[in-house]
Amino acid sequence: MKPTYIIAIGTSAGGMPALVELVSQLPATLPAAVLVVQHLAPDSSGEHLVSRLNMHTRLRCHLAAHGDTIQAGHLYLAPADRHLLVHDGRMLVTRGPRENNYRPAVDALFRSVAVSHGSAVIGVILTGMLHDGTAGFDFIKRCGGRAVVQTPADAEFPSMPYTAMRNVAVDYVVPLSDMGALLQELTSQALPSPISIPDDLKSEAAIAERVVGTTEEADRLGERVPMTCPDCGGALWKLEHGNVLRFRCHTGHAFTADALFESSKHALEETLWVALRMMEERKNLLSTMAIRGEGLWSVQQEERLEEIKAHINRLREFLLNGSTGATTASEQEQQ
Repeated sequence: MKPTYIIAIGTSAGGMPALVELVSQLPATLPAAVLVVQHLAPDSSGEHLVSRLNMHTRLRCHLAAHGDTIQAGHLYLAPADRHLLVHDGRMLVTRGPRENNYRPAVDALFRSVAVSHGSAVIGVILTGMLHDGTAGFDFIKRCGGRAVVQTPADAEFPSMPYTAMRNVAVDYVVPLSDMGALLQELTSQALPSPISIPDDLKSEAAIAERVVGTTEEADRLGERVPMTCPDCGGALWKLEHGNVLRFRCHTGHAFTADALFESSKHALEETLWVALRMMEERKNLLSTMAIRGEGLWSVQQEERLEEIKAHINRLREFLLNGSTGATTASEQEQQ
């Protein structure tokens, strides 16, 4: 049966126990299809997770399959290392570029259902780390849907719910024990009036369905900035539509500002460790040259050796003291 509503759920750390508790509250007669992104390791098998969910709910749970029709009373879990999208009532399971360093990404699912189903979408963010789903909530709200967040104090890992609440005007903040009743109440109501779907979200959703975009499409979406994509090294565009600042490259990698900050921080740290290793190798070479040299030549090598030892010590102290780990604005507000 064709669903009246789409319930799109995003979760990460602590997600499976939370999902089990939530779906146990939902009846088989739910007039909605439930689509779930749970962050998984790339080599994970989702089948055992689906089996676990089936043991605790009357919904019929499946691993999402490309081309399958979505139906009311069914739950579909995104496979590991695949995005879950929706188009014309069917699921698209793709290996498109990562968003916020994740595949599957909550933002990718939320954007897709927001564009395809508009005001019929209810987005849900449960326990999890970092920022995935925040921009997706903004997509859902801009398309007329509603946003539901697990109370951060009730979540095993409150970062995803907290970040969503900080950036988006969510509609409901409820503990997990009350969420099933809320979703049943919302899906029993008449559909909210539809609104026009923003053109920028239509464009991004179309790019995601095709997997790779073009620089011309990126130019239409935002402003090119003097930064590079931490995933592929390509140019980045700043997207300022809606309430969440985002960046994306033309191949499709996408980041909230906080997620981009985290990625650049990790890249910087990796670069500095490589630099330290190269300086250690240079030190070893200078030591050998100084030992084998004579007179003025040997003195020069000793001076260069002492200089590079000083650089090595400063860089090592910088790395070990965590000086590359400056906090984001979100983290500073929580401190």
